[in-house]
Amino acid sequence: MTSQTPESRLRAAGTGSRAVVRYRIEGGLTDALGTITALDPAGCTIATRTGEVFIAWDAVTAGKPVPDAPPRRRPRSAP
Repeated sequence: MTSQTPESRLRAAGTGSRAVVRYRIEGGLTDALGTITALDPAGCTIATRTGEVFIAWDAVTAGKPVPDAPPRRRPRSAP
């Protein structure tokens, strides 16, 4: 059984796919969840709710495509 790297999984998913990427930052790890907007030799760009994040491949520790977000619920009406 061959093990895929996070980079190969993200490249296979392609731009326009929703993905989660765990990567190293100073002091630990963090995640980016959103749409893959770019894949290049240096890294990937993920469009998150708070903006685009460029992540260098050497900082990526895990990554995979994920299903589309569930539809937002309607706000509850006041009683």
